[in-house]
Amino acid sequence: MSLIDEALSANATIANDYDPSRGKPPAPEIAIVTCADPRLTDIEQMLGLAHADVDMIRNFGTVIDDDAVRSLVLSTRLLGTREIMIINHTDCGMLRFTDSELEDRLRKETGQAPIAPAKFYSFTDAEANTKEQIQKARSHPWISPEVPVRGFVYDVSTGRLREVFAGGETVTG
Repeated sequence: MSLIDEALSANATIANDYDPSRGKPPAPEIAIVTCADPRLTDIEQMLGLAHADVDMIRNFGTVIDDDAVRSLVLSTRLLGTREIMIINHTDCGMLRFTDSELEDRLRKETGQAPIAPAKFYSFTDAEANTKEQIQKARSHPWISPEVPVRGFVYDVSTGRLREVFAGGETVTG
């Protein structure tokens, strides 16, 4: 049995105890943009936040790309999200290659030139990447300047967040 089949079987059992009140329209208070790394899967719990309060946006490398911007605009303008939190992390896989290295490898493995993605958004420094993503979110004209955008680096070894500011100073939580 495949993992998907096992998941479907588990869902059939778990859905018997489903609380229909969970089907209410979403009303998140905060949008979190973070990495798809499984070590950040329970980030809401690590922050003491209820799942219903969080609009979670995840992608490899915590990138504010077109899709993340689309999600942030919808979250803040339609759902009423009042804050944006960007959380990068230590030991991110996106630190282990450059875009050109990965493209070269994939061309060799597949014999194909890429159609998409246009960019993988690899980076060499989690803090610098966090600053860049804050600037991308903050500079979008449809994300209200009244919505705070703050960035952090989560240390996967300690479970602690370190705030990253545009000016370079950091604060450990």
